[in-house]
Amino acid sequence: MAESAAILNPDKKVIVPNVDSGCAMADMVDIDEIKKMKKKHPDAKVVCYINSSAEVKALSDILCTSANAVKVVKSLKAKKIIFLPDKNLADYIQKQVPNKEIIAYRGFCPAHHSITKESVEEIIKTYPNAKLIAHPECRPEVLKLSDYVSSTEGMVEAARKDAGKEFFIMTECGMTERLKKELPNKNFFGLCNICFDMKKNTLELILKALENEKPVIKVDKKIAVKAKEAFDKMFAVK
Repeated sequence: MAESAAILNPDKKVIVPNVDSGCAMADMVDIDEIKKMKKKHPDAKVVCYINSSAEVKALSDILCTSANAVKVVKSLKAKKIIFLPDKNLADYIQKQVPNKEIIAYRGFCPAHHSITKESVEEIIKTYPNAKLIAHPECRPEVLKLSDYVSSTEGMVEAARKDAGKEFFIMTECGMTERLKKELPNKNFFGLCNICFDMKKNTLELILKALENEKPVIKVDKKIAVKAKEAFDKMFAVK
């Protein structure tokens, strides 16, 4: 995401507290494999989840977030879509856009993929009155058992609008804490699904980065230009 900030703001200095705080799902992508997929399906458009490397973005036709993924896919004229890197989000999109063929990459978000059908069934027994809100990067069988499937911002909106008082949140555990602060009149529970990459950004490292203004994130200009084109196409989707 720091690379994204640098691509979109080429005249500004972008620093990160910890260069190792990447994304396990993004790291699953093999560039050569993506090139082979594009060669095998020359009539397909490549839709890339925004939390991917700059190099992967540069190989993509358009980017998306978990919130606008379905809208982005629907906006394309192509009937065949290579979606990367999240296979669970790809499955969710396929169900929402059945008239297109979604060719999924094999990646997944560990924090979401670790939630199983069995664990959700246990949640239902333990919290019978709670509404279940799942992130679309969860397994298909988990989404099927959920009351809502939403991106992080959508989770806040769903909990705010629903008349219920108890909610079980199936995403990174930091979201549960945010919901407790934003909607203190409701009760929120969640699994301890920690994104260890995000947690590498500690307060101490943030202070150090601000004091020293480094490490600085820089993106190769050729890659940045191609990636920016994919960004612009996403921004143009209404």
